Amino acid sequence: MARIIVAQFITLDGVVEDPDGSGGTPFGGWCFRHGPEAIAGDKFHYGPILETGVFLFGRRTWEAFAAMWPARDETDPFAHALNRADKAVVTAGEVDLARWQNTRQVATDPIGWARDAAAERDVVVIGSGSVVDAFVRAGAVDEYRLRVFPTATGTGRRLFPDGADLDLVSVEQVGPTSLVIATPSVVRGR
Repeated sequence: MARIIVAQFITLDGVVEDPDGSGGTPFGGWCFRHGPEAIAGDKFHYGPILETGVFLFGRRTWEAFAAMWPARDETDPFAHALNRADKAVVTAGEVDLARWQNTRQVATDPIGWARDAAAERDVVVIGSGSVVDAFVRAGAVDEYRLRVFPTATGTGRRLFPDGADLDLVSVEQVGPTSLVIATPSVVRGR
């Protein structure tokens, strides 16, 4: 059985809100303060998942990615792979799926859809605060891939507002600013 994986940028104090500053919060843009290498390339080590998995986005995150990633296709190997990857957007509203190739719409029950898809291949939930929150609350996440930034915002939406028991599977220091990729898995039944 494949996994449902949540990939997030996160601060030391657990905040996942407004990493790029597009939300207009006073603390927003914290991930970009660490330079382009902090967010460039296959930052979550997707590797073969780019070819075999499916990436699930909330509508706002998908809209932002669809506006930015297709134009990078010719100059960035990671962008090329992500553009070719299978993608889905969670929305009951209208969305122009042609804006980003290989995208389908999930209009209802994204958790049920992801569980069905994960029977055969990995599903990666990217960004999308409300979608990620629903997966976390439902206990539907098998693995987290967290890009931990050496920043504490002191405020903002947290990935685990009620806490969580996780086992650390791997950790890797990356880049000159002591960024860490932590891959914890969910501990069920504790």
